[in-house]
Amino acid sequence: MPNRSTDALFQLIKSLEKSEKRNFKLYTQRNSSSDELKVVQLFDALDKMERYDETLLLKKQPSLKKQQLSNIKAHLYKQILSSLRVIKDENNVDIQLHEQMDHARILYNKGLYHQSLKVLDRMKEFARSYHQYTYLLQVLFFEKKIEALHITRSMQDRADQLTNEVDEVNRKLVMISKLSNLSLQLYSWYIKNGHARNAEDEEALNNFFKQHFPAGAEDSKGFYERLYLYQSYSWNAFIRQDFLMYYRYTQKWVELFDKEPFMREVETAQYIKGMHNLLSAHFDLLNYNKFGDLLQQFEEFSQSVTANSNDNNRIQTFVYLSTAQINWHFMQGTFSEGLKLVPHIEEKLIEYELYLDRHRILVFYYKIASLYFGSGNYETSIDYLNKIINWKVDLRMDLQCYARLLHLIAHYELGNFDLLEYLFKSVYRFMAKMQNLSIVEEEVFRFLRSSFRISPRHLKTAFEDLLIKLKALEGDRFETRAFSYLDIISWLESKINNVPVQDVIRQKYLNNARKHGTGKVQQ
Repeated sequence: MPNRSTDALFQLIKSLEKSEKRNFKLYTQRNSSSDELKVVQLFDALDKMERYDETLLLKKQPSLKKQQLSNIKAHLYKQILSSLRVIKDENNVDIQLHEQMDHARILYNKGLYHQSLKVLDRMKEFARSYHQYTYLLQVLFFEKKIEALHITRSMQDRADQLTNEVDEVNRKLVMISKLSNLSLQLYSWYIKNGHARNAEDEEALNNFFKQHFPAGAEDSKGFYERLYLYQSYSWNAFIRQDFLMYYRYTQKWVELFDKEPFMREVETAQYIKGMHNLLSAHFDLLNYNKFGDLLQQFEEFSQSVTANSNDNNRIQTFVYLSTAQINWHFMQGTFSEGLKLVPHIEEKLIEYELYLDRHRILVFYYKIASLYFGSGNYETSIDYLNKIINWKVDLRMDLQCYARLLHLIAHYELGNFDLLEYLFKSVYRFMAKMQNLSIVEEEVFRFLRSSFRISPRHLKTAFEDLLIKLKALEGDRFETRAFSYLDIISWLESKINNVPVQDVIRQKYLNNARKHGTGKVQQ
């Protein structure tokens, strides 16, 4: 389990690249006062630490007094940010707009009103071209201030023009705010609860969606309005396990960036998240060819300048690309091959431990556990599942439940029958308490519990009977969740035919490839 430091200054220093550290040293050399010397000493001390330890810090730096530390840390934090601000990113739209606004204010303060307005005109055009309406509103308010205080132009309709522009931008911002709120709240619902478990959950979700869906949203044409509109529909469909609708709206989400490629640099994180969700939709629908093509596109993007322009982009690309690569092995039935990804993923989890939220780490643990389970290494699978089970968090109760169910099946595979009776009761209590038991899970529990009393020669028939029952539930949307977290069908087929589960899934993949004549089979 990653150790997570809560000291903001320590996190900031650890995020710096070598060039940024060197720039900070040059920046502080402008002032050689004793206060600045202490700041540099503190910077060096924190930079050398593996984990933040204030007691050890004060012991190794006797010139730093405990009562001074808080103020020096605050000053160092500000100095680092100021030094980073000096290193301008010429391709960053936000920074360019900030800089232009600074220039306009400087010109205005010097009484050069016409020159200031010219800068604002250029800024308005630039902001509109990149859909940056919050900046556009700042420009319009500044223009109104200049026009109200100074006689600058002879246009008689100038007041009406500015008023109409402000009203239009305000309308856009209100719509963007409402749709982004709806998208965020739906995503939060999923993080806390997972998929809708029954008709009551779905009804509550749909009522929430209708109550918060803004009037006129469907007619919106702007980039951000459409982005958050498609996101809202995507989350709604995903939570309800309507994977076809989920696919349609994640496709629209990504297509926004295909139509305006320059927005990938402005909203890189949104593009990466869109690619991730579209890949997830192909995974849920078993669209093998489309998944493979999109994964290749995502891998190419991961090598681009945009994907590597900052830490946030690199981390997000790692998280979602690694997830997709694991899913591709799930789809192809190449679990043993997929284990080659694990060392790199674990290395990155350590490298990025200060930045990854617990939800992402839990998902990785479950996927890695599933790789080991599918490859037949049940002991190691249990080790990773224990990391989820023993991590006391209130995130992703569905993930917590299925970790326990897979944990139970792994012990069943190992023949740990003395332990199973206890586990049955423990897992059942947990899932029942969370009101998380589906029909599929009830059937699996009933079978596993009764399997102790079934003679070996009748066990195959029992597996076959359970397979028939579960296949009848595959079309039930509220049971989809069980099949997406655990490929119970393939596991049962592996027990019936006495072959490894990954061989069963692999054969399904090969059959699909031959059926569609793709020529893309990976041996």
